[in-house]
Amino acid sequence: MKKFLLSLTALAAATTGIAATPAAAQRWQQNDNWQTINQRQANLYQRIEMGVRNGSLTRVEASTLRGRFVALNNMEQRYRRGGLSQWERRDLDQRFDALSRQIRSQRHDGQNQHGGWRR
Repeated sequence: MKKFLLSLTALAAATTGIAATPAAAQRWQQNDNWQTINQRQANLYQRIEMGVRNGSLTRVEASTLRGRFVALNNMEQRYRRGGLSQWERRDLDQRFDALSRQIRSQRHDGQNQHGGWRR
């Protein structure tokens, strides 16, 4: 059942936020590298999944981060309905940055997915 829910969450995230749309051509600056919204979302999701695979994220941490990722994708879809304004672009950029920091923090907090602390 858990695998089904995780797969369903991954599928929802992939279809809601990473689907190509005309507004996806908007570019975002991250560390002096320009990325589309879709590239940035894919990068964030990939970092979460890598953390699960290599054990640097616990199940609870991964679930929380995935939930935040899906919520951010849903917000982006709502913003796109009328076209992205400058304010909405800045808001999304700040939220992407915050999620990126949360992923980094959780992946480097010393916990592993087996419930212990790394030495």
